[in-house]
Amino acid sequence: MNSLALSDDQALADLQRYAAAARTLDADAAIRLVASGGVLAAYTCVLPGRGLTGAGTILGLRTFALRDGGAVDVVVPVAAILDRIAHVAAGSGSAIPVPPMSLFVPWAAMSPPRAGWELVGEYAAPDLLAQVREGVTTLGQAGTGLAAQVDALRATVWGAPLPGSTAPRGLAFGAYSLRFLAPDQPAQLLRAGNWWRLHTAGGHILAR
Repeated sequence: MNSLALSDDQALADLQRYAAAARTLDADAAIRLVASGGVLAAYTCVLPGRGLTGAGTILGLRTFALRDGGAVDVVVPVAAILDRIAHVAAGSGSAIPVPPMSLFVPWAAMSPPRAGWELVGEYAAPDLLAQVREGVTTLGQAGTGLAAQVDALRATVWGAPLPGSTAPRGLAFGAYSLRFLAPDQPAQLLRAGNWWRLHTAGGHILAR
């Protein structure tokens, strides 16, 4: 599969916004593109995990309809996707070439389950935003330090549980950072095994 033929210009614009948000988090961000059965699943990393199991990993996921049923599973730079989208003319079929380069990132080897999710709670967007502000404030008050110390504090802050759950606060941070939250629409919290998923109006945030 040499190109991704999105369903329309709106889907292409949505992919562009999603990729741009990911690059705001990390200028060197990667994106995993998995196309199967006429659906494109686009994963990106919000917070990297720690250790061999990748505990604490927070991923973003958005899905897009495709106009064909080809299959692909690649990890490429977000910048490469944005560059190709920028060169697609409006109304030209909304197809973008799959970048020829590939990246290795540990989180891309983690595959969240597709089924078996159970609804365990619901959060209003303002409550999730409050959790993000609390986390950012804590990190800001800590100041700067050695990289290892900063990473450990970040893992502690975003690994803290959301109110009424053992799900990590990093889910809220991911939803905010990727612009998935809508003020008037609640987010659903689901669980499958050792995975958490925050389902929002804009997409999904996954945590392990």
